[in-house]
Amino acid sequence: MPAFSEYKQLSAVLQEFRLQFVEEKFEIIIPAQASAQLHEEIAFNRAEMPYNSTEALICESILFPVLREAWKGFHKSITLWSHQAIALNAEISGTPDYLFAKRSALGKIVLDKPYIAVVEAKRDDFTAGWGQCAVEMVVAQGINGTPHNLVFGIVSNGDYWEFAGLRGSEFVQYTNTYKIEELNEIFSVITSMLTIAERQFAS
Repeated sequence: MPAFSEYKQLSAVLQEFRLQFVEEKFEIIIPAQASAQLHEEIAFNRAEMPYNSTEALICESILFPVLREAWKGFHKSITLWSHQAIALNAEISGTPDYLFAKRSALGKIVLDKPYIAVVEAKRDDFTAGWGQCAVEMVVAQGINGTPHNLVFGIVSNGDYWEFAGLRGSEFVQYTNTYKIEELNEIFSVITSMLTIAERQFAS
């Protein structure tokens, strides 16, 4: 059973799963402002912590605070998971760094349909990061059983944030790339993705 981390190239994922590569701009539907507290926390962590010295510290000091803040407005319908394993038909399995999923009627400890996979770009390697994230998105789409719905992916090394969507057999690489200094823009993209996920799975 191959693990997500074994996929090192986006092109290999596209070939294996017969996905068409598309580039387009992500349209922000919910302009959002990150709180002053989040701005201060991220600025403090970047100034005072060796945040990019280890993958775990990038996740804990930069990625998680941003994801958690965006998720707070959706906590009644969506859960935020950290390092939760997912698998598809006993063929492919792995553990995304973070995962947004539908909130299960069985309670917050039960994983339901995954919406957004988030991967930390290991050693600033966005190529490998997108290879891993893309296969996670394929697995999420398969678990959901709704290929016409969008599944999203985020890859970040803490300093830079990139985004993508999986729409049927199209892998859409969004051209919006933001630095962490553009926190409001990052926050707006994540908030918009969560809004889209919430709407399409509620229908």
